[in-house]
Amino acid sequence: MKVFLTGATGYIGGAIATALQAANHEVLGLARSTTAEEKLRKQHIQPIQGNLHDSESLINGAQQSDAVIHVAASNDAEIAKLDRQAVEIFLSTLEGTGKPFIYTSGTWILGNTGDTIADENSPVNPTPLIAWRAEIEPMVLAAKARNIRTSVIRPALVYGYGGGLVTMLVQSGLQQGVVQFVGDGQNRWTLIHVEDLARCYVAALDHAPSGSLFIAADDRQIVPLQRIAEAASDVAGVPGQARSWALTDAQQAMGAFADALVLDQQVSAAKARQVLNWQPQAPSLFDELKGGSYAIH
Repeated sequence: MKVFLTGATGYIGGAIATALQAANHEVLGLARSTTAEEKLRKQHIQPIQGNLHDSESLINGAQQSDAVIHVAASNDAEIAKLDRQAVEIFLSTLEGTGKPFIYTSGTWILGNTGDTIADENSPVNPTPLIAWRAEIEPMVLAAKARNIRTSVIRPALVYGYGGGLVTMLVQSGLQQGVVQFVGDGQNRWTLIHVEDLARCYVAALDHAPSGSLFIAADDRQIVPLQRIAEAASDVAGVPGQARSWALTDAQQAMGAFADALVLDQQVSAAKARQVLNWQPQAPSLFDELKGGSYAIH
């Protein structure tokens, strides 16, 4: 299958591109610069020059492909507007074709789950940082009626390849001599290795029924933030040096991102395991922190 992938040069998108190629799919990637084009070509990905502001590039990529996976985000003040615009363009372009379209959301759309283990049937209560996704998810799923094989994937908190939010914790230890975490650290993060997440996208591309929603998480790894911070302090060479940062102070410095970091979430990926025949199998976060991609050499 020829797959148009937005965000192919990014952290999650790059892993998805690799997984697609391993499954013998051909990848076309959105490239917003000549540097990005060169990077994609080196990875045997066909570049489509453009960006999320450029509607024609999105239409071009979708028209050339058998499927579209949308991962890219502008990560600026226009993130919600551009995300919605891209989804509308893809749905319009793919209408009537029966082709797969996968939209990337996230478990932060669920808000705090507390002691309840949330799944795809749980009500949404999005943290403000990603609130717009609560409108886009149903729009994507409803496009099943437009003869598009739509699906939505909600990744849990991603780690692996030395990336994701865990990097922020390790870096704070390296730069400040103490790992600073927002809140009291008792809130739980449900984790997913980026390689496992990428394989979930491939499984959804190949097997997801139209109009389906999946949480992608390794629900064996539901870990208090303080424990993650303490493990990050070992990697940063300042063992035991982990300190709470009051939410009110963090909000002043980080805005809505701080509220997202203190979400207490337990989520289940049972549906993805059952429907997609997918199973997390990558090393745990703590194995990665001890001897893998986060190790400081």
